[in-house]
Order: sequence, then structure tokens, then C-alpha cells
Amino acid sequence: MLNVFKGKPKYMTVRPHEDQERKEFPNNLWTRCDSCGKMIFNKELEKYAFLCPSCGHHFRITAKNRLAMLTKDEDFQAFPPLVAADPLGFPGYAEKIAQAQKQTGLDDASLIGKAKIQGSSCILGIIDFSFIGGSMGSVVGEQLVRGFEQALAERLPVVIFSGGGGGARMHEGIFSLMQMAKTAQAVGKHSRAGLLFISVLTHPTMGGIYASFASLGDIILAEPGALVGFAGPRIVEETTRQKLPEGFQTAEYALEHGMIDAIVSRDRMLGYVGRLLEWHR
Repeated sequence: MLNVFKGKPKYMTVRPHEDQERKEFPNNLWTRCDSCGKMIFNKELEKYAFLCPSCGHHFRITAKNRLAMLTKDEDFQAFPPLVAADPLGFPGYAEKIAQAQKQTGLDDASLIGKAKIQGSSCILGIIDFSFIGGSMGSVVGEQLVRGFEQALAERLPVVIFSGGGGGARMHEGIFSLMQMAKTAQAVGKHSRAGLLFISVLTHPTMGGIYASFASLGDIILAEPGALVGFAGPRIVEETTRQKLPEGFQTAEYALEHGMIDAIVSRDRMLGYVGRLLEWHR
């Protein structure tokens, strides 16, 4: 009889059917702005050229994203691929190259070829930070030199987006450092022929890339807030043990001190570069 007075359970557990799949939200739908902290829907971010719609922060983009903003597929003829060797037998370097190739779809950190930007023919090069930090090894150096040589032969201007270029690639040692002199010499030959070189500095353009071809443009542009220079502010501050000025080695600081010619936001870059090429054609 005592069982009669026991309370009935108020809740029950419903077990899902074995074939019923659990619904989850897809990953990577939103991105947080590094500057203002706003959460941005990725589709919206792509629509606005990877700029924060609230504060205008320029997100880092891939070489293929950049290429799509500058020209059409049919107006770009990529150079034949080159693949990095491992001259020093650096531990894990071959695996790192293979991983970067799979991740980016590029042969190395440079995407370069003959292009048309708003109707003007040029040699267009883009350095991709996603490929081992955009560091310059022997392949990047060789591709850039071939670009300047073809531009010289066809009397074409050259446009290079540093695309987050890092320094010389340590995995190749002196072979990588040689590319600084090699690319600078190619720029010199192109310049002595009276041809135009537009260098666009994007975040971050540092080390061997900045100290060689990137700082030798006839016209040097930069995206807002880009970090440009040889060594980063933290390293300079630690080495000199001095407090650096506000905004040291940003694009704005470089413009103020006459190191670059203009700061151009990404959504205006196509028209700006297009006009420069047309005026110098």
C-alpha cells in the first residue's frame, strides 16, 4: 500500500533515435575584429574587402584574395611554378613546405605573373604571409627577378604587394640572404630602363623583404596601420633600451617621415593603382 502514495516523476528523459543526427552550428561563421572587438559575420567581412565595417581595420588576406580584388582570372597569367629545395638539409623544412603548399594552394610565398589592372598591362606580384610568414627564400627571390626581367623585356611596369612579407627564410641560410641583393639588382636594372615600379606595403612588411625590393619602389603605397620596417618595435625597443615614439614603424609614421608616398585603404586600392598605371603608360 505504501507504493500508492509515492509521487510520480515530474520529468522524463527522451532519448534520441539512433539515426537522429545532432545538429550543430557550423564553425568559422564569425570573426572578431582585432582592433575594436566587434564580431563580424564572415560573409559580410568578405563583402567589405576584409575590412571591419565598424572601425575600418584591415584584416590580413591571402594572395588569392588579393588577386581577386585586383584583376580577373582571364587577365592573369601566372609564371611557371618553382618549388623550394632544401640546400641545408634543415630539419623539418621539407615537411613545412609541403604543409604550407597544402594550406595555401601556392607553390611558395609568392604569386606572380603578367596581369591587367583596369586595362593596363603589368607584372603583378603578391607575397602571402600564410606561406611560412611570407619569408623570402630562393624561390621567392627567383620568381621576383624573373618578373622584373620579363617586365624589362616587354617594357612593362611592375606592381608588388608585400602581402605580409617577412624576412629572409632562415631554413635556407645564406641562400635566402642572397635574394636581398638579387632582387635589389633586378629592381635597379628595371629602374634604369625608365620603367615604373609600384611597391605596396601591407601588414606586416618587415625584415629582408622591406630591406630589399619593397623599399625601392618609384611609388611606395601602404595600407592603413601596416607595420613596416626592418625589425619590429618590440625588438628595437629591447635592443636600444629606449622608449620608442607613438606609432613607430606604422604606415602613418612612415608617411609622416617621408618614407612612403601615400596610405591607401584596401577598398580604394584597385582604382588608385589603376590610375597610376594609366598615367604612366
